[in-house]
Amino acid sequence: MKVALGCDHGGFVLKSEVVNTLKKLGADVIDFGTDSEESVDYPVYAQKVAHAVADKVCDVGVLLCGTGIGMSIAANKVKGIRAAVLSDTFSAKATKQHNNSNILCLGGRVVTPEQAAKLVTIWYTTEYEGGRHQKRVDMITEIENKNL
Repeated sequence: MKVALGCDHGGFVLKSEVVNTLKKLGADVIDFGTDSEESVDYPVYAQKVAHAVADKVCDVGVLLCGTGIGMSIAANKVKGIRAAVLSDTFSAKATKQHNNSNILCLGGRVVTPEQAAKLVTIWYTTEYEGGRHQKRVDMITEIENKNL
């Protein structure tokens, strides 16, 4: 599976651990940057990753910033993206099972690299349940179609 990865300076602290975890899980990681803790604008990286996922260049994406919030807001502006900010294991599983999230967002100022590795593992290995959840995902798509 191809995973688009992007981060800003606030998420850079998580990057190596997340990349290593994804590779251990068998993912082909496509790195959209950034490559240091030098200040950059997170929407640039969020859009690169979101478009890679929406355009099916990559299967899913991971975005890292200070809180995960800014990245998720920017990524969710792209049609077809369901980016979720995570900081706990229950949400990591539920957002994949119920929401079929296709981008995971984490905050380098919120979770440790070790926590990030655990959250990525849970999210990446959890399957979408479909069924009763599909109706809700379809409703989200309808909202996108009306507004984006």
